[in-house]
Formats: sequence, C-alpha cells, structure tokens
Amino acid sequence: MRFTKMHGCGNDYVYVDRWQERLPADVPSLARAVSDRHTGIGADGLIAIGPSAVADARMEMWNADGSAAEMCGNGIRCAVKLALDRGRVADGPVRVETGAGVLTVEPVRRDGAVWGARVAMGRPRLTPAAVPVDHPGPGPLLELRLDAAGARHRLLAVGMGNPHAVCFVENPERFPVAVVGAALEVHPAFPRRTNVHFVARLGGQDGLPVLHQRTWERGAGETLACGTGACAATVAAILDRRIQGRSAIVRLRGGDLRIDWPADDAEVVMTGPAVEVFSGEWPAS
Repeated sequence: MRFTKMHGCGNDYVYVDRWQERLPADVPSLARAVSDRHTGIGADGLIAIGPSAVADARMEMWNADGSAAEMCGNGIRCAVKLALDRGRVADGPVRVETGAGVLTVEPVRRDGAVWGARVAMGRPRLTPAAVPVDHPGPGPLLELRLDAAGARHRLLAVGMGNPHAVCFVENPERFPVAVVGAALEVHPAFPRRTNVHFVARLGGQDGLPVLHQRTWERGAGETLACGTGACAATVAAILDRRIQGRSAIVRLRGGDLRIDWPADDAEVVMTGPAVEVFSGEWPAS
C-alpha cells in the first residue's frame, strides 16, 4: 500500500490515496500499526482521501488508537493538497465530504505550489446536545470536577463537527496537560469523549490577538496542533470575551493558524499550511 506522510503545524498523519489504493478490512488495526512512533511510520493517525458521491472528494480518518474521528482541520488541508498535487481533483475550491459534513477548502498557493489552505469549517455547535456534552445549561459553559486530577475545571464546550472542551489557564506550558487532558477526554459528561485544549491569551501579531494553545487530542494524546481545536478555542475566547474582534492567531506547538469567526451565525474559517514529508510503501497485512 502506497502512503504519504504529511503534517499541518506538526499535526501529522499517514495519508492513503483511495483513488489508487485499497484499505484492508481491519482499518483500525492498520491505523494503530502505522501510527506507532517506534515500530510504524509514526503519526497522530491515518487519513484516507478518495472519491465521493456527493462532493469532489471524501476524507475518512482514524486516530492513533484506531478509533474513528469525524474531522481534522489540519488533516483536511493536507488531504486537499495531496489530491491537488496528484491531479485527483480540479484546481480551485474543493468540496470535501467528511464525518462532520461537506466542507469547502480553498487552496492557498505560493510560487505556484499549494502552500496550505483556507477551510470553511462550519458553524460552531454550542448547545449541549450538539457538542455533545451532558450538562443542564443552555450554553457552552460548564464546570467539571476531576477527583483524580485536582480541583474543578471551568470549560467551554464547543462542537466543530467533533467535540471540544476549552479550558483557559494562566500558562499552558506549566499546566499538567497530560493529567487533566486524559481525565477530561473520558469524562462521563462527554458521551463521545472529547478533545481538550488549554489556552491563554498572549499579546498581538499583525493587529490580531494571539492565543497560546496546548492540545490533548481524543484518541492520540498530546499533539503539536489541532485545527478544529484552534477554531473551538477562538470561538470560546470570543464568547468568553477574552479577545476583542472576531479573529485570532492561534499559536500551537507546531506552528500558527489564523482563525476567523465573522459573526455568531457565520462559519468559522481556518487558514494554515500543509506539508508533504515523504512517501513510501507499507507491506500488505
């Protein structure tokens, strides 16, 4: 099976071109094997991009633990770059079928090459049932107690096609992300588990506020970046009045993303890079 290793801001996946390649029946086992950073290729998961009956392409993804996921903001940028670079789709905006619906991805070119993409990520889901999160409030704010991980944690739950919990902290670099993130991921309040983001406001850059974010990703542990999480963090910062305006630079461990949420009833737009690392062959099982 031919594969391509790609990353967006360090959020790395193994990609399979389903226009040419076939996946085995047991894809979760394949995802775990290729994602292993000691005995496999090494990645945060596996992504397949191929034909769609309702859009230009269809993206499917599995986390490093083999669990299926609805969408990945960094992953969809890379998937579209792969499809464009291989000539699988026509140049211009690309409509991609995902587990979170059909999203429109506009490639961003530099010196004629696909540098990255601008993605219309959909409207944020802020009601508990839509995130989903089990809490009685009408909006995204909730508090959860983690007996194994310390005191109560104030969270904003935001759905971006997949569930997110945003926790504003004083300094993400000094916060026990692994302990609290792992506990919140599987908290019973989140029926599909959740991605967890620890965020602080920094200064500004190019006239925009900067958010510093560390991510504990559902099914993968801490990752260098999370595109849907950066969208959720920006939405949470706007709702919680942590920033002024409707745009932000989100600084992740693997790089920066620009996030725009023009209005409460508008789609969130994410802009960031997509990088091909190498290609190779994985032996048939």
